Amino acid sequence: MAEIVRMPKLSDTMTDGVVAKWHKKVGDTVKEGDLLADIETDKATMEFESFVGGTLLYVGVPEQGTAPVDAILAIFGKKGEDISGLIVDKPVVAAVKPVEKAVVAEVVSTPEPVVASKENNAPAPKPQSSIQTLTQNSKIFASPLAQKMAKERNINLSKVKGSGDNGRITKADIENYDGSSPSSNFVGVEKYTEVPVSQMRKTIARRLAESKFSAPHFYLTIEMDMDNAINARNSINAIEGVKISFNDLIIKAVAGALKKHPKVNTSWLGDKIRFNEHINIGVAVAVEEGLLVPVVRFADGKTLTQISDEVRNYALLAKDKKLQPQDWEGSTFTISNLGMFGIEEFTAIINPPDACIMAIGGIKQVPVVKNGQIVPGNTMKVTLSCDHRVVDGATGAAFLQTFKNYMENPVVLLGIQSI
Repeated sequence: MAEIVRMPKLSDTMTDGVVAKWHKKVGDTVKEGDLLADIETDKATMEFESFVGGTLLYVGVPEQGTAPVDAILAIFGKKGEDISGLIVDKPVVAAVKPVEKAVVAEVVSTPEPVVASKENNAPAPKPQSSIQTLTQNSKIFASPLAQKMAKERNINLSKVKGSGDNGRITKADIENYDGSSPSSNFVGVEKYTEVPVSQMRKTIARRLAESKFSAPHFYLTIEMDMDNAINARNSINAIEGVKISFNDLIIKAVAGALKKHPKVNTSWLGDKIRFNEHINIGVAVAVEEGLLVPVVRFADGKTLTQISDEVRNYALLAKDKKLQPQDWEGSTFTISNLGMFGIEEFTAIINPPDACIMAIGGIKQVPVVKNGQIVPGNTMKVTLSCDHRVVDGATGAAFLQTFKNYMENPVVLLGIQSI
C-alpha cells in the first residue's frame, strides 16, 4: 500500500521548507534510512532520511521549490501502483529565478539640419509651432526661433536641455546654453535584480519585527578603557597553542556579570518572567543570507580557550549552513559584535525570548586623561538593549558597570584556570 511522506517540521519556527536537492528520483528503490533530500529550513540546510521503504512513485516538491510543513513531499509504494487518489493538488511555490530588467536611455548627436541650397529647387518645409528634430534613438523638440538661433550659433540641439513643456527647447535655453552637456544626456543603464526571499531571511524578518514592535526597548551605552584588556589578550596569546579574540574575552566578562546580576539573565514569557540560573550566551554570526545565533552553553563555567574553540567552530558550521537546531536554541543573553567592521557604536534588536542583547562596537584609539595628563588610549563602546517589561534602567546600568569593571580589570575576572 502506498505511503505519503510529508514536508517535515525540522525546527520550532519552520513553517515552509525548500527542497535544496533530491538524492533520489521517481522510479528509484529507496530503503528506510536512505538519504532522500536536502531540505532548507529557516536556519539551515538539513539532510532528510526516508523513514519508509519502497519505490519512489511521486515527488510533490521540485528542487528549489517551496512547500508548507505537512505538504506532500513524496509518495512511496509498489512499482506501477495507482496513486492518483492520493495526490492532492496543493500550491507549491516553484523556484523563482532572479529577474533582471534593464532600461537603456540613449541620446545621440543630432545631425545638423539640412537646408536647401540655391541650386536645390525642393520647397522649404512649412513653419510649425514646434519643430521636431529626430535622431536615431531620440526626439528633440525645439521652437522655430530656437531652431534658427541654434543653427546660427552652431549649437547641437541634442546637447541643450529644454525648459519648456515636455522638454521643448526655447529661445531662452539657447541664450543660456554655455556649451556644456546636461546630465540628462548621459548614457546610462537602469538595472536591478530580484531574488526570492530565503526561508532564513523570512524568519529573521518575522522574529525581529515581533521583537521590535512587541518588546518596549530602551538602550544604555557605556564607554570603557580597553588598554588592560589589550595587554591581557596579548599576554594570553603569547602562550604557545593559545589564541583568543576580544569577543571571547567579552563573552567571559558578560558571563561573570550575569552571575552577579541575575535579573538581566531573564526571559519574558507573557504571563510570567523566567529567571534563568544557567548562563547560555548567544553569539550573533553573520552568514551570506542573514544572521544566526549559536549558543555558548554554561559560559560561566568555561575557560577562554574553550569559549574560543566553540565560537570558532560555530562560525564555520554557520557559514556552511550545518548548524543544527540544538546549536541555536536556548540562549539567555545575546551578544552582537560589529567592531571588526569598524562600527564604533550601534543598537541591536533583542533576540526573543531573551530580555537583553549587547551591541559591541570597535576599539578606537583616542586621547584620554590619566593622572591629569592627556595620553593616547584605547576605548570601546557597548550598548545594552533591554526589554523594559523585564529589566529596569537601574538594573541594566548596574550590569554594565560590572561588565565594564571586568573589561578594564581583566585580572579580576581571569584566574589561571580561566585560560
